[in-house]
Amino acid sequence: MGEIKRLKERQQVHVFSLEDNQCIWMKAGVVNFKLCDHAYDCLSCPFDKAMARAVVKTPIKVTSWREEYRHKPYGQKECRHMLSGRVQFRLCGNAYECHSCEFDQSLEQQAAQASIPHPTTRLVSGFYVADSYYYHRGHSWARLEHGGLVRIGVDDFTQKLVGYVSEIRLPKLGAHMEQTELGWSLRREDKIAGMLAPMEGIVVARNHQALADPTVIKADPHGDGWLLLVEPTHLKRNLTNLLFADEAASWLKSEADKLQAMVMADYPVPLAATGGEMVDDIYGNAKNLKWDKLIHEFLLT
Repeated sequence: MGEIKRLKERQQVHVFSLEDNQCIWMKAGVVNFKLCDHAYDCLSCPFDKAMARAVVKTPIKVTSWREEYRHKPYGQKECRHMLSGRVQFRLCGNAYECHSCEFDQSLEQQAAQASIPHPTTRLVSGFYVADSYYYHRGHSWARLEHGGLVRIGVDDFTQKLVGYVSEIRLPKLGAHMEQTELGWSLRREDKIAGMLAPMEGIVVARNHQALADPTVIKADPHGDGWLLLVEPTHLKRNLTNLLFADEAASWLKSEADKLQAMVMADYPVPLAATGGEMVDDIYGNAKNLKWDKLIHEFLLT
């Protein structure tokens, strides 16, 4: 009797989930049964990605849930945030293209800004490196986020090398970035520093605080000075090309040594005291160094 009772309880819970937690692919009638276990965060859902690939390979047999929902009357086009209970009422007017939806991005932006735990850092040859971040050799970093997204920014080396930043130019929402291709740029008055993206993926959020006030990069490059949130397309493959933990620290030391050698050749004064931080504005203090040479040697390699 006890086992029968437990089976009935499980069945009751199962029926409740069917009513309240159906996957959008099930709601659209594309699949017979699938419950959402990803808070309707379709952008980073493995099942959604797998089904999207199936649509491309066999479009006659498999139809996208987005295509099914586009044919529904407007009053039945519930926003995914309404489906998840995140908002009480919202209908989709953007053909379920969440990556380019201003409402979706405003919610994701709020979540992104509200959940930035500051990492543990250590000082390496005058520059700070975060132990939990992945580093690209072009001095950008990538941090894995909940839900499969990746947060991207510039490292402490970059902000000290460039010094004063008057403008940040970021790709638009929905833009596709390629690893080790130009991803964004920093401007110092009339000088521009292009930077390479550490991760391939789709831009799903931008740091509007950094866009409005670029000095946040200098104040907190590994935290509030982040630049982009990206939905990665080849995460594992991309991570193998990045540096992590002790490997990143060793690489940063070699970069600092190379920079010091360049500076000392024309400007025989150390940029950092022994065991201390590097000066805040390397380009501004080493007048004989050419901007283009610095950017090419360190940010575009």
